[in-house]
Amino acid sequence: MDFNAMRKLFPVTENYIFLNNAAESPLNLKVRSKIDEYLDLVLNAPQTKPSVRYQVRQLLSDLLGGRADEYALMTSTGMGVSIVAAGYNWNKGDNVVVPSNEHWNNSFPWKALKRKGVDVRFVPLNENNRILPEAVAALTDKNTKVVAVAAVSFSTGFRSDLKKISEIAHNNGAIFIVDGIQGAGAVPINVETDCIDVLCCAGFKWLLGMPGTGFLYVNKNIQELINPMLPGMFAADLYSKELQYYPDARRYETGSIAYSLFHGWSAGLELLKEIGIENIYERILLLTDRIISGLQEKNIKIITPVEAITERSGIILFTLGSEQANKVIYEKLLKRNIIVTLRDGVIRVSPSFYNTEEEIDTFLNTL
Repeated sequence: MDFNAMRKLFPVTENYIFLNNAAESPLNLKVRSKIDEYLDLVLNAPQTKPSVRYQVRQLLSDLLGGRADEYALMTSTGMGVSIVAAGYNWNKGDNVVVPSNEHWNNSFPWKALKRKGVDVRFVPLNENNRILPEAVAALTDKNTKVVAVAAVSFSTGFRSDLKKISEIAHNNGAIFIVDGIQGAGAVPINVETDCIDVLCCAGFKWLLGMPGTGFLYVNKNIQELINPMLPGMFAADLYSKELQYYPDARRYETGSIAYSLFHGWSAGLELLKEIGIENIYERILLLTDRIISGLQEKNIKIITPVEAITERSGIILFTLGSEQANKVIYEKLLKRNIIVTLRDGVIRVSPSFYNTEEEIDTFLNTL
């Protein structure tokens, strides 16, 4: 795979060393061209604009597994999680099991259920910032209705063992829900082989879309357990006087979406399909290996668990020992047009497939 050729699709590389893909993927030329194509159509011949709903669902199915009709188009991760949390028939005494360091989009919807008498149980991280399956199992019982976890933690970069956690959930009769935003597009995820019941994700990070794009995957076998909460014209049969939901995941959709953005996103998904997620992950591992080795040589403390390859993602967090020291180096990097994230007082770096070894070396030398 010629990653240098792919690099030319990302104009941000002309001015910056962009190592902040966990925050937002920079717009690439293929997506920009598709958005422009859509805008030209609606400017000059709006009646000819294409329908993108099926195409995006099919591309998501190709990349992440499952059937196209098990995907509903959403605007964000939080919207998908919230629809599931609100649509399940909860009873007082039910519980949800979720790691303690989840992103707000995968914690606020569950916390809101406390008013219904649902017990929200938070799994602690171990001393090495890992989410251990046995810690999940310790809080899961016959009253657990949902086990929810991020594929990759935004705050540690830890990649969870989805298959093991899904077994824990299913052995207790619970639904297994995954927040995929920091994993999908960067690490291999397959809803079938990982036994995922629900996958929620936005498109603007590793999936090469823009804010306002996303999806909710719901396995066909559990769709009857989750009631549609925002019914609109794209959720049901328009030719019936009654509200008859579609017999697939479209039931969770509502009204019009930002079609220009979804049309553009289709080009990002096609690019990922062309490269292959396995190839992308291999490239990301090569770059993060270089970061890890460089940090270790400088005796800089790495916060992300990096010992096991199966726990690795595209995210590395580290600290120079204090929040002030991290702020100083963050500002130094920024002045040299090296873009990373300063989050909760530590530095997060997240390269993607279009980054180069030379960029990583420049970043490390700046430290």
